Amino acid sequence: MPRCGTPDHRPVQSSPSSRSQGMMVALSGVYKFTLSPQAPPAITSCLVLRHPVCPYLLVSIWAIARSPLRTMLLTEKQEVEAVEEVISRPPPLPRTRNRGSPSGFEFGDYGESQRIPGLGDAKALEKKLVRKLDARMAILVLIYILNYIDRTNISSARLQGFEQDLHLEGQQYSVVLSILFVGYIIMQIPCNMFIEWIERPSVFLSLCTVLWGVISALTGICTNFAGALAVRFFLGFVEAAFYPGALFLLSRWYTPSELGARVAVLCCGSYIGNGWGALLASGILARMGGVLGHAAWRWLFFLEGGITVLFALCACVLLPDFPHNTRWLSPAERALAIERMERAGVSDRDDSSPDPSEKRTSTIPQGRHSTRASERAREVLHGLRLALSDWTAWWFAVAAFFQFLAQSFFIFFPTLAATLGFGTTATLALCAPPWMFASGLAIVLALHSDRTKRRFEYIVFSELAGIVGFIIAMSTMNTAARYISLFLMAQVYAGLVVFNTWTCNAFPRPPAKRAVVLALVNGVSQLGNVVGPYVIL
Repeated sequence: MPRCGTPDHRPVQSSPSSRSQGMMVALSGVYKFTLSPQAPPAITSCLVLRHPVCPYLLVSIWAIARSPLRTMLLTEKQEVEAVEEVISRPPPLPRTRNRGSPSGFEFGDYGESQRIPGLGDAKALEKKLVRKLDARMAILVLIYILNYIDRTNISSARLQGFEQDLHLEGQQYSVVLSILFVGYIIMQIPCNMFIEWIERPSVFLSLCTVLWGVISALTGICTNFAGALAVRFFLGFVEAAFYPGALFLLSRWYTPSELGARVAVLCCGSYIGNGWGALLASGILARMGGVLGHAAWRWLFFLEGGITVLFALCACVLLPDFPHNTRWLSPAERALAIERMERAGVSDRDDSSPDPSEKRTSTIPQGRHSTRASERAREVLHGLRLALSDWTAWWFAVAAFFQFLAQSFFIFFPTLAATLGFGTTATLALCAPPWMFASGLAIVLALHSDRTKRRFEYIVFSELAGIVGFIIAMSTMNTAARYISLFLMAQVYAGLVVFNTWTCNAFPRPPAKRAVVLALVNGVSQLGNVVGPYVIL
């Protein structure tokens, strides 16, 4: 086959092999991409664009694309034959450059004249892909809301007799709070490494969500300190997979210029969980007391744990895996997802692995599953070594620790709101507005930092405002001033959103290293939540 960019423009013979060869060369010239010999026929057939030399080509492809039934019934071989029938000779071939795309072709720079048959221009196709991802990734926000509700509902239960019914004394309540983060920290890195190894985050994250919903519901049957301690430890054990896993999943699909807004929306789940979780708790605690002979705080754990399990089952269907193996994407969409991340400088393969030429594919030849698993294990372990030997990762981890130490007040947020002097229901209702404010500010800061491509200044701004809030809370008992201080204290999480995005952007490749770094930073930061309850009390 003539190499792309050569001046060989001779007519293609009518034999099947020659026609196929001519088709591939033609597509290379029209689309400005480099097609590897191993590219599947479906990719070859879907990359035909408008060309002034072949106006009849557009008409034929338009007719095929307008028939949904025919599009559904065409196999990959039939699609190739359909394109071959309307191509008799290749057009002049412009010179292109092979940039080693993992998908076997390059989309190049999108222009107004570049169109994909039946789908529209390439820019529109990319926007459609991002919208599809956004719609499905939204389930992560809902699960993160439930994650924080299940983690912090113990603070609301405390207002309705949790300590008294379990006969907690002295520092035992603080121990019950902090033990969750021990299990949470232990499993951070192993969970992210496992996600990278199995390459099925949709299944793994959903399974962990089901488990923590069940364990959270079991808190409602605890009768003493030992039972509560065991339940909270294992709750953190299974919750550990979600947040760093969700960050890693987002970083595998969104470019650095898109990631900040998505991380902000995800983190808003925790703020909404802090706010609306208190509102939900106020309704349950006010109405469920004595139902079936159980205290209201027990019903709080039963109901909220059950809701978590329900959403986890939905997530298993909706969430994507990685760009190369997501089943509900078409081959062209998977190729585009890989290509756009490569264009942004974020690799979908381990370029630093012992075998850099190894590229991920969605299909594995029969009989090579064990070999592929061992290769993936070596890549993951290599990423672990790279992350642990990178001092930058440890510097991010230390910075995150001090941020979380200062922000561990969220565990006691209902208690802080209770100092305003209102009843239980009003106190829990007053917890919502500060977190709604923090959510809005987080999105604004994330979008603006994406636009300016700066991170540090936004983090400093948020932290300084939080310091002002702490000073006000310590300096006065005025009700209005103290409530304003809650807003200023809550908004420090907006700076944390920008910090998390900065961490994702700072380690673009290999993905195995990024998975470990995200887990390491988040795990070390949670030590601040372990120490925090003792510092605040």
